[in-house]
Amino acid sequence: MPPQTQDDSPLDMQQLLDEMEFKSLRRGEIVEGSVMRANSEGIYLDIGHKEEGFIPPNEMRTIPSDELEAINEGDPLIAFVLRTDSQDGPILSVDRARGEEGWRELQKYMEADETIEGNIIGFNRGGCILEVANVQGFVPMSQLVTISHDLLVPQTESEEGQSNADGDSVEAAQPDGAEFVGTSLKVKVLEVNRSRNRAIFSERSALREQREAQKAALIEELSEGEIRKGKVTGISNFGAFVDMGGADGLIHISELSWGMVNSPEEIVSVGQELDVFVLRVDRESMKIALSLRRMHPEPWDTIHERYQVGDVVSATVTKLADFGAFARLEDSIEGLIHVTELTSAVIAHPREVVSEGTTVKVKILRIEADRKRLGLSLKQSEEEFGEQVFTADE
Repeated sequence: MPPQTQDDSPLDMQQLLDEMEFKSLRRGEIVEGSVMRANSEGIYLDIGHKEEGFIPPNEMRTIPSDELEAINEGDPLIAFVLRTDSQDGPILSVDRARGEEGWRELQKYMEADETIEGNIIGFNRGGCILEVANVQGFVPMSQLVTISHDLLVPQTESEEGQSNADGDSVEAAQPDGAEFVGTSLKVKVLEVNRSRNRAIFSERSALREQREAQKAALIEELSEGEIRKGKVTGISNFGAFVDMGGADGLIHISELSWGMVNSPEEIVSVGQELDVFVLRVDRESMKIALSLRRMHPEPWDTIHERYQVGDVVSATVTKLADFGAFARLEDSIEGLIHVTELTSAVIAHPREVVSEGTTVKVKILRIEADRKRLGLSLKQSEEEFGEQVFTADE
């Protein structure tokens, strides 16, 4: 075995390995080291090499003073390699590391389609400037939900192109949103482009996911037949949508009232808070059917509390047929005046005696609540109280 030369000594080999390890550092890398010394003049970091890495004050601005004071020897710290050719050892940056880590974190959140939280730092005409994971990004106005454009522009400001009382042109107000600066916002990451320093976020997507989770939880706990509080969020020609605290249910127009409803606006309005009856819960299709009319007894079930056979009451003629006339006592209670009970005279059609929309006095002959039928008589009412003067129903 040949004798070891001085250059081949174990000590020199270790030195060579250390030099190789040192040279393996590349600008732009993110490394983790342990703190050796830290103060306002900089931080010395042991990154596993013979020489210490140094973080100058202008590269640690993202470390608050209280956090800097709390750093102890041996604490781990992430840094970005700025230079490797300095005679004083590698020059590092905490600020750049946190920024680069932030970009990587945003990429992960975008790929995982997960929600992340950031802080609002300002507004412009297009939307909201948001800082997320030490990266400044943008939330377009179309992707904001909890903050509307109207709230960002003072109502007293004139629109661009308008003139004041002196005829001078007045510029449109710029959104400042000072009251929202510093508040947090949960968003989804829509786009990450590190080369262009571009990050786009969406509050709308985050809230949609949150609402879907709330809806699933609500549907799971809802029971048919229970009563819940809700708020009307929308109205269509077929019914009203009610927010129940996580999911919207539908009150079909037929379930708004026991009586005839021509339009949902006759019964409810957007923003109205009300109690609703849970009619059906379809967990497979994630749909909730609600009822407002079932918050009250079915009028036919309690008709005997209000009407008795022999009573003479006011009614409005709603429809004419060859065999008689239908008359409404209240919203959902209608009865039939048979053609033989309209008058003692012989007539060819009920229109010879009454017309739709007129109010008449009728006597109740029969009440069949189970069949939802009423027998009424105009003739017997007139026999008891004299001939009537018909009036049109306003």
